[in-house]
Amino acid sequence: MTHLKFDQENSLYFEHARPGHGATPTFVFVNALTGNTEAWEACVAPRLREQGFGTLSYNFRGQDRSTFGADVELTADLIVDDLKRLLEDQTPANPILVGLSIGGLYAAQAVLQGASANGLVLLNTLREIGPRIAWINDAMAEIVGTGGVALFLDVLFPLLVNPEFAAQVRENFLQGDYQPLDGAHGHMNLMRNAVTADWDIPYEQLALPTRVITGLQDRVFLDTEIVARLFARLPDAKREDWPDAGHLLPLERPEALAASLERFAQELAGPTR
Repeated sequence: MTHLKFDQENSLYFEHARPGHGATPTFVFVNALTGNTEAWEACVAPRLREQGFGTLSYNFRGQDRSTFGADVELTADLIVDDLKRLLEDQTPANPILVGLSIGGLYAAQAVLQGASANGLVLLNTLREIGPRIAWINDAMAEIVGTGGVALFLDVLFPLLVNPEFAAQVRENFLQGDYQPLDGAHGHMNLMRNAVTADWDIPYEQLALPTRVITGLQDRVFLDTEIVARLFARLPDAKREDWPDAGHLLPLERPEALAASLERFAQELAGPTR
């Protein structure tokens, strides 16, 4: 296992494969709040590596195989700083940041704070925290604290994904035996701090090529009017709306996502001669 170690207690687990050619981009994947590298490494990252691209996936402190000290609060600022430190340490070639859900917010904030990136991909990121989503965010920590991540997934998963995918994985859920998650656990730390994340960022200052991909089957976070309004503020962006996908694009439509990322990289490279 490869780790970027900050000190004896704090580290980031990551997997970095350099591109086949020096000018070829590296896709840097930024997880959702309860995500991990497996979401990317199951299909999307291998497919991109087969095409010669580099990939860099990692887990936040508090996620699987990344460590944090008992006195560390896993705030949005800390996660963004960690991403910037990882980019500085690994210097991925021609990076394109790809963030899922709140991971897109963290990626965008890193860019706004000076992180080097050739492009930005926001997967089901664009949102405003009104009463409905604020309620959901608060409830997630309560659900996990009561019955662990298993209860959280049993409650929300069918609302997050497309019906076809839900039917495929249904047998893996609703197994019962829910156990409260200790407040010191990484997921609890991440969730209680995520509610303070600032989603009101200056989209107009994201002056780099940006791709916005939205799964229209997302029944938890999606508000199409808000997506349209925030998208219009991005100075150099294109948009893809996927009617056959929900919130978890790397799991639901990995082949389509890999193909879309390839197209985006090709557009950044410009026309071939």
